[in-house]
Amino acid sequence: MASEETSMSRLLKLAQEFNCFYLKGLQKGNCRPFVVAGQQVGLVRPDVMVELNSYPEVFIIHSDSVMLNPAFRDYKERTINVEKVLKDCKLRGTFITLKGWRDESFEVRSVYSEEALLKMDRCATCLFGICNYGVDINGYVNHPEKGLCIWLQRRSKTKQTWPGRWDNMVGGGLSVGFSVLETAYKEAEEEASVTPEMMKTVRSGGCVSFFYESERGLFPNTEFIFDLELPLDFIPKNNDGEVETFELLPAQEALERVLSSDFKTTSCPVVVDFLIRHGFITPDNEPNFPEVVELLHVPLQSVYRNFQMNLKNGDLH
Repeated sequence: MASEETSMSRLLKLAQEFNCFYLKGLQKGNCRPFVVAGQQVGLVRPDVMVELNSYPEVFIIHSDSVMLNPAFRDYKERTINVEKVLKDCKLRGTFITLKGWRDESFEVRSVYSEEALLKMDRCATCLFGICNYGVDINGYVNHPEKGLCIWLQRRSKTKQTWPGRWDNMVGGGLSVGFSVLETAYKEAEEEASVTPEMMKTVRSGGCVSFFYESERGLFPNTEFIFDLELPLDFIPKNNDGEVETFELLPAQEALERVLSSDFKTTSCPVVVDFLIRHGFITPDNEPNFPEVVELLHVPLQSVYRNFQMNLKNGDLH
């Protein structure tokens, strides 16, 4: 009898890789809820907790949680105090992820629909397991000879994260002050010279969600997906220096690229989801189809709700 490992498809192995924390890390139970204003907004790993102990006036470490000091009453006060700690850690070289400080902030909230409690530089959110939101555009063409083809980009070797890896055509984080659609338009023009006129035909493809972990931290990510059919003669051109090159690949070649070690792991779900929605990956050609689809949509909007329930029951501080 074949083992579970050998019978598992390459696609399922990939889905388990970009959900490594969801499938294995959560079960370990060694991370503590990160709590702001009585709401769990993240998880803190033991290695991060050790360093946060040096800032007791900002972070209160309990046996079952890490709390932002409740004396900080509003968005601005919370943001200022957390940023002071993070900038001190950056100066001291405490966390590798802070080397990528971008002066670009993400909102911190319990779920997407709730009011933001503070903002934090995007490179620091993985230290606290904060849910991140991004926007991705699948640029594609229906080629008369090659069929469905997808544009991919190779990231610049100077990028702070995943340098030189292949990626989907356009992608960017949802920063403070921008809506999802505004981000799509902005990133399309900056990364691939897709004009606002061309973007008029862009279509929402829903979202994917996954929970990844690396040496930098925890990444519960939700990506808002857009599909954009492009003219056959269009060639993307980068404007912000973050892309080395673009390549148009037939669907099967694009899938092989995604399955390779040369592709950015946390962008794989975007392309896989596109190929499922466009009928290229199906239950007939993917033996682990239901599991793969599930792992493209893990329940991040409810994964932190246990704390709120326990808080009401008086089980936590």
